[in-house]
Amino acid sequence: MTDGLDLAEVERIVYTALAEDLGDPPRDVTSEATIPAGQFDTAELVARAPGVVAGLPVAAQVFAATSGGTAEFDQRVEEGTRVVRGDVLAVITGPTRSLLTAERTALNLLCRMSGVATHTRRWADELAGTKATVLDTRKTTPGLRVLEKYAVRAGGGTNKRMGLYDVAMIKDNHKLAAGSITAAYRAVRSTFPDVAVQVEVTTVAEAVEAVEAGADFLLCDNMTPDLLREVVAAVGDRAELEATGNLTLATVKDYAATGVDYLSVGGLTHSSPILDIAMDLRPRTT
Repeated sequence: MTDGLDLAEVERIVYTALAEDLGDPPRDVTSEATIPAGQFDTAELVARAPGVVAGLPVAAQVFAATSGGTAEFDQRVEEGTRVVRGDVLAVITGPTRSLLTAERTALNLLCRMSGVATHTRRWADELAGTKATVLDTRKTTPGLRVLEKYAVRAGGGTNKRMGLYDVAMIKDNHKLAAGSITAAYRAVRSTFPDVAVQVEVTTVAEAVEAVEAGADFLLCDNMTPDLLREVVAAVGDRAELEATGNLTLATVKDYAATGVDYLSVGGLTHSSPILDIAMDLRPRTT
C-alpha cells in the first residue's frame, strides 16, 4: 500500500532529514572511521512493540539515498499490517556504511509514521460497526504532513484536507470578519466556485443557517452528544456532519451514536507516540 503517497515529496523529506543528520559536507564520521568502504552486510528492521506499520516505502527511500541506489530493500509486511514484537518488517542488504548512515533517519520516519497508524487504528477499531469514520486535522508536524496523513490512511482513518488550498473551512474568525456565516459562505463560493466549502458551527441555529446558505459539510465544534443529536435532526441528510473537540477513546462510541458522519481527532498527528522499531545488523556469511 502506497495509496496517494507523493514520491517526489517523500524524496524531498528524505533528503532534508538526511542533510540534518549528515551536515555539510555530508559525513558519518563514526561509520567512515570504523567500517571499510567495501564492506557489505544485511540489516533487519524489527518491531520492538505491537502496532500497525506505515512508512516502509519511505524507509526504503532513505536506504536508497545513502547507498546511491545499491541497497536491496526486501519489504516483508504490507503497509497497514498489525505486527507484534519480534516481527521482521524488512531486510536490507547493502554497503555497511550506508546502512548505518541511513539507520536513524529511516527509523525516525518509520517509527513516527507507524505510531500515527497505530493510534489511528485504535480509533478505527472503536468506530467499527458505526456510521462514523475518524478524520485527521492540519495539526501535523511541520514538513511531515504528507507522511503523517498517509499514515492516518494506513491506520484506517481518513484525511480531511491537506492544507488551506484545497478546501475552504469557514471558522469562527472568518464568520466574525465577514459578518455572518451566510456572508462568509457566499464570499467563498463566489471567489472559489470549484473549491469545497466546510463551515464550523457551535449551535443548532448556526447549523441550520449554514445549510440554508448552501453548505454541505458542517464541523460541529465542542458539542455534547445531546446537542449533536439535535443538529442531526435539524440538518437531516442535507449535509455531512463532523464532530470535533474533547473526543476520547472512552467516549467515541457515544459521539458516533449521534448519527454524525465523522469524528476529527487532532491527536492522531500531534500526540501519537512512536512505534518502537529497531535496525539489527546481521553480518553476511557469504
